[in-house]
Amino acid sequence: MAKGLFVTLEGGEGAGKSTLARTLKTALEAEGRSVVLTREPGGTPGAEQIRDLLVRGAADRWSPMTEALLFYAARVDHVEKVIRPAVANGDIVISDRFADSTMAYQGAAGGLSLDRLQELHAIVLGEFKPDLTVLIDIEPETGLSRTAGRDGSEARFESKALAFHERLRAAFRALAEAEPVRFVCLDGDQPPAVLAEQALQAIRERLGHG
Repeated sequence: MAKGLFVTLEGGEGAGKSTLARTLKTALEAEGRSVVLTREPGGTPGAEQIRDLLVRGAADRWSPMTEALLFYAARVDHVEKVIRPAVANGDIVISDRFADSTMAYQGAAGGLSLDRLQELHAIVLGEFKPDLTVLIDIEPETGLSRTAGRDGSEARFESKALAFHERLRAAFRALAEAEPVRFVCLDGDQPPAVLAEQALQAIRERLGHG
């Protein structure tokens, strides 16, 4: 059986994660791999229902702690029903966001203690982490300008002040610096094709044939 792999894509709003995920899926399937594309919050019927609670409504609808608890309720369902089974089956799972987003959004940007969030993660998921995390680093102003034409019904986080998004970028960078083996940080200003090739190379290296 082929080696399974859990890959997450992280970054601020408008970083290009969804586009990159689709490109990677196409490229890896052309190489004969089975790829599962998923997202957070979401990925299962129950988690998608929780997604609606999180991404819709006023920016101040939930406190950061309430958000974190909702995210982890969705995440546990996602891991149990989609991610673990697919990786065990030898698939490459590519998720648009995972736990690092909670550490960045509700932690550094939202004001929660990173230690408390890491304790929450350990309680519900133990030491479960992605095999590879691709961080797309981009100026907040650039990313937010890309989201201007999106469906406004899921713009709750995008509507937060610029200062929030600047803290968010710094938080993601700090997470990447803290775990340089798991993270690959890519410049989000590059052409999508260049970005995709760099991410694809990182995946190949994790699979052992880079």
